[in-house]
Amino acid sequence: MHASGVFVVVLSYLIPVKVVIIICLVLLVFLVLIFRWDRYLHIPIFSPILRYCKRSEDEVGSIYFFLGIIITLFFFQSHLDVANAAILILLFGDSASTLVGERWGNIKLPFRKDKTFEGSLAFLAVGFIVASTQLPLIPAISGAFFGALTEAYSPIDDNLTIPLVTGLMMSLVVYFM
Repeated sequence: MHASGVFVVVLSYLIPVKVVIIICLVLLVFLVLIFRWDRYLHIPIFSPILRYCKRSEDEVGSIYFFLGIIITLFFFQSHLDVANAAILILLFGDSASTLVGERWGNIKLPFRKDKTFEGSLAFLAVGFIVASTQLPLIPAISGAFFGALTEAYSPIDDNLTIPLVTGLMMSLVVYFM
């Protein structure tokens, strides 16, 4: 799911950001409708995919995922490099954290026994790599660092908070550089 959001970054270079935001809003409404309809009837193509991939809380996570992207694009549209870096950090850093943390994670984070140091380190490394495709090194590493902290300790769904926190922190670093 997360990696599919790359289309947002690609589209932001091809069409106006306001149009990308509208497309994301339409996709969000479509996603909510598909989730609702899937509860009551079989939808060709979508139902088998949803039933195979969906976690019990995935519906809410998917909604927060698109909301995080939409709000990030809205607030940081005048600094598209920051918005795109924040979105890429969400897409790839969060995915790397989950994959590495579940597979190789042994060292539990303080105050979060469901998160691992290895997962956070993967987030930091991958987040830095993808953010550095959009921004200089210092803002990229700050975004990845605060993204990893947000992923590990956010009390709200991290699909919403990661791009907002990383976008804000990278904006501050860019502003003060």
